[in-house]
Amino acid sequence: MPVRVVESSAPSQISGANSGKTSPPACTLLSVGQAFSGTQNVSSLQKDEAWRVNVHIQGCDLEHGYLCGTMEALNVPMADTPVVTFWEGEIVDTINYTFFTGKWEATPEDDKKHWDKFPSFAPFKSQVEFDGGKTLDLSNYPYIFMRWKEQYFVNVGTDCGLTIAGFYYVCFSCSDGSISGFYYDPNSSPFQKLELKSTNEGRRSGFSFSSYELQ
Repeated sequence: MPVRVVESSAPSQISGANSGKTSPPACTLLSVGQAFSGTQNVSSLQKDEAWRVNVHIQGCDLEHGYLCGTMEALNVPMADTPVVTFWEGEIVDTINYTFFTGKWEATPEDDKKHWDKFPSFAPFKSQVEFDGGKTLDLSNYPYIFMRWKEQYFVNVGTDCGLTIAGFYYVCFSCSDGSISGFYYDPNSSPFQKLELKSTNEGRRSGFSFSSYELQ
């Protein structure tokens, strides 16, 4: 949710269609109730700035490549309160979703530029350039690639000075729950980096959306 500005092991490959491929590995650190904390760098040519960010996972369906949650930015200069958004995610499993986004104004070249910033993407690069990675089997890879798209503001209006027009390219580590991401929006500063660590809250019953009611 940036300011609105203008400016491991190698993967196996399976030939042919997606037959025989399975969902990404089950990961207890990527499950309902898990929480993450860190920063998003929103620096521009004019100033160096980072916001503290909290993320909570509200839903996760690996079979269908889906997850969702809330993102809370805590020290946004132009906001009187933490800004909370609800987002939905696509898990790149080459079954439901590939490395090519195909929407949100992202071209295949945009996709390749952003995925290439993750060191864990290196083993996939040539295959993704060939066919979007459709023939890759990611089921045993220790990293999970995702896209997070913020859908709406939870506790503020759209006139808050921030934009949710773009989306995040995300890489999740199954070993320690760390998350790195890059925000993409043609009308915002490029490659704003998201860095999060798991707070190890685990599954919790009766979990609420960061104490905010969804509208």
